[in-house]
Amino acid sequence: MESHPGSSVFHTAPWLEALCRTYHHTPTVFTTSPSGTPLANGIVFCRLKSWLTGPRLVSLPFSDHCEPLVQDASELRALLSAIRQRTTGKFKYAEIRPRSLAPESESDWLSQRHYHFHALDLRPSIEELYSHLNKDGMQRKIRRSEREHVVLDQGHSDLLLQQFYELMLLTRRRHRLPPQPLEWFRNLIACFGNRLTIHMARVDGRPIGSILTLRHKKTLVYKYGCSDERFHNLGAMPRLFWQVIKEAKAEQLEELDLGRSDASNAGLARFKDHLGATRTSMTYWHFPRKAPVKAAWLGGASMSFLFQNLLLRLPDRLFRLAGEILYRHAG
Repeated sequence: MESHPGSSVFHTAPWLEALCRTYHHTPTVFTTSPSGTPLANGIVFCRLKSWLTGPRLVSLPFSDHCEPLVQDASELRALLSAIRQRTTGKFKYAEIRPRSLAPESESDWLSQRHYHFHALDLRPSIEELYSHLNKDGMQRKIRRSEREHVVLDQGHSDLLLQQFYELMLLTRRRHRLPPQPLEWFRNLIACFGNRLTIHMARVDGRPIGSILTLRHKKTLVYKYGCSDERFHNLGAMPRLFWQVIKEAKAEQLEELDLGRSDASNAGLARFKDHLGATRTSMTYWHFPRKAPVKAAWLGGASMSFLFQNLLLRLPDRLFRLAGEILYRHAG
């Protein structure tokens, strides 16, 4: 599927392999292509089996978007019809996460969750890209980080991964969310190799901010970011993003995919806006036309509030264990 001109990093074999290794999800593709012939179209899913959240078809777990790879509306209609037939009686629901396409309004699919999607066009000159950075929110902080001698490095070594993950644990606690399993990041590195980079910012040798990017064709994808909030005033995260933009530009990449932000997370959306990114709407769609029940750690109910407070009080070992258990049921 990754050879299709509309494919993203989330259609690739490394992404699917990392999902299978970590969470044991089973991938499947719906296509109109005859058996034994190359795939001309398709929607890729993972089959999730969970006693907690029920059996589901998701395209794709932990992916910001996964566009149906079709030529026209008739192909999309045929594939969605096949998915409806497969879902009924076998799965709790099916979910698709298109970046831009959408089922027809009269279809049986329900628009369930709405997000902002952010992408930065890297084709303008480097001078233009810098001029589009917010002067106070980005340019000033980049200069501050240089004055404070914030040092940047990158790679995907075991040491960088461990330092990245320690910052990720701090960030997930700050956001009152369980951390992704360390094994997930190990598998991403194993599957993507040199197409994955951990970018690290340090001051006096201490890791203070990090981002993880994935590369696919002419697109660089920002997938994860984490930081130590005690050093936010040093401007490490704006500096990291600017360095990534410069390197992507030097490699003649054309887009920085900054992923989604929840409509309620104004701070994250504003940060991506300050990078000069374009903000568009993105919708996830479900069949059948009823709202799936959110897991307690994902929703905004009182149970979620209690769960989040419990997470804050867990020691590191149990905090990590909570993520390892719960993420097998999420996606």
